[in-house]
Amino acid sequence: QVQLVESGGGLVQPGGSLRLSCTASGISFSNKDVTAGWYRQAPGKQRELVALIHSGGTTVYIDSRQGRFTTSRDNAKNTVYLQMNSLKPEDTAVYYCNAVLGDATYWGQGTQVTVSS
Repeated sequence: QVQLVESGGGLVQPGGSLRLSCTASGISFSNKDVTAGWYRQAPGKQRELVALIHSGGTTVYIDSRQGRFTTSRDNAKNTVYLQMNSLKPEDTAVYYCNAVLGDATYWGQGTQVTVSS
């Protein structure tokens, strides 16, 4: 059974930083056929892609998040991270990680990030 568990969300002031973690069991992020992704969903909006990290370490970022957000992977801990800097109120959302292996997509339960003064 595959499980993805996110952590690290919380309340942060504008301009602050957070690091989200996503730890997997039942699937290995070091598997060359696994791509991990970070998504977010703000209230009333559709879930949107934030960043991807492929098994080889290649990363892809979406739009303005590039430069503020960095994703990385620790194979020994089977964990992917999303470092978020210079956070803005519009970054407020539930952040989800996922893992894609072939036709299967697995999601975590999400972690709330609130950027507010």
